Amino acid sequence: MKIFKIKSELKDFLLQQKSLKKSIGFVPTMGALHEGHLSLVKKAKKKNDITVVSIFVNPTQFDNKEDLVKYPKTFDNDVKLLESVDCDVLFFPSVEEIYAENITSDKFDFDGLEHQMEGKFRDGHFDGVGTIVKTLFEIVNPDKAYFGKKDFQQLQIIKKMVEKHKLPVKIKGCDIFREDDGLAMSSRNARLTKEHREGAPFIYKILKKIKKKIGTKNANELKQWVEEQFKKHKLLELEYFTIADEKTLQTTSIIESDQKYRAFIAVFAGDIRLIDNISLK
Repeated sequence: MKIFKIKSELKDFLLQQKSLKKSIGFVPTMGALHEGHLSLVKKAKKKNDITVVSIFVNPTQFDNKEDLVKYPKTFDNDVKLLESVDCDVLFFPSVEEIYAENITSDKFDFDGLEHQMEGKFRDGHFDGVGTIVKTLFEIVNPDKAYFGKKDFQQLQIIKKMVEKHKLPVKIKGCDIFREDDGLAMSSRNARLTKEHREGAPFIYKILKKIKKKIGTKNANELKQWVEEQFKKHKLLELEYFTIADEKTLQTTSIIESDQKYRAFIAVFAGDIRLIDNISLK
């Protein structure tokens, strides 16, 4: 696996690969890799000649600076994991390499997608996401880029950015990768206490029950039921639960049979914030 820290060197290498008619798949990450990330790398490997992974903890998408400081950094282990799945290229730039001396976000218009769910709780987050993903796309110039559906709102926002800025990359959304007990894999899981880790699979259990209840109650009744379940839970605190249209991410109160919906949830396990979602097809 080739490791690049300088964007100009990476661009030169990838331009050479493009001149040889090789396709490029890209998996942007913030490191602290787990099997969910590796599943994206494997998908990219299957469909492309060269697979590039980036590791960059992006400061402009953290509304909580303490969260940025505490974000796990496991570079040596990340390299071993990427080598185990035959990743071709790792891009590991410094903050200075990406932002120079101007660590700020560009402003984006995502047609309102950014104001739903996460956008209501994480001020400026999606401007930060848009800034770094657009920057990385311009450096890597991939044919396809792979994102997990755990961050479904982020996935839709990136698709919207690609559409509005006419970027020449296909965005591939990949299924959520889960632990054996159902907890969605996340780099944050490593920071959970033993007690919170044991309690966290409750989140997915609730989502599965919601999927079964669709058709028996309306969306507002389902939301009320979820809130009641979390009030009874001693370890987990519900931040939000909503049922939304997959395309617009607008919260819905009426569930129509010809539309695609998802249930979205954010929960605090102590001071660790966990998100998840499930398709309600």
